Order: sequence, then C-alpha cells, then structure tokens
Amino acid sequence: MANHKSSEKRIRTTIKQTATNTARRNRIRTFVRKIEAAVAAGDAKAAAEALKVARPEIQRGVTKGVLAKSTASRKLSRLSASIKAIKA
Repeated sequence: MANHKSSEKRIRTTIKQTATNTARRNRIRTFVRKIEAAVAAGDAKAAAEALKVARPEIQRGVTKGVLAKSTASRKLSRLSASIKAIKA
C-alpha cells in the first residue's frame, strides 16, 4: 500500500491511463477487424474505405504510446497488401 501522497497520486494516474490505453487499443483492434472482415468478404472497396479510416487511428496509437512505431507500420503494410491482393 502506498505511504506517500505522491505514490497515491501515481496509483490513481496509472489506473486512469491504463483505462485510456485499453480503450485506444480496443478501438484500433475494432478498426482492424472491420478491414479484415471486408477482406474476407472480398469487398475491396469497403476494405479500402475502412483502411482510410483506420490509418489515422493506428498512427494516433503510435503517438500516444499504445503501439510501437514498427508494429503500426507492419499492421498497415499487411492490411494494405491484403487489400491489394483482393483487387488483383
């Protein structure tokens, strides 16, 4: 148990930040799932639109520290490749 004011505050801050990060991560996952569902259905146009919406959200995850830069880059690259494969 925390014995100092600063450590008690740190615990409160950490709880809030954990909740925020979890929400952000879940939001990113939802966007990715929408793209994957469109790809599975073979709808390239819907998948491309979903990627257009998801890209800024994934990049925001990087700036907020939820995702590593390379992880986001890899996700976007793989999603783009899967959409490109449908179009071909």
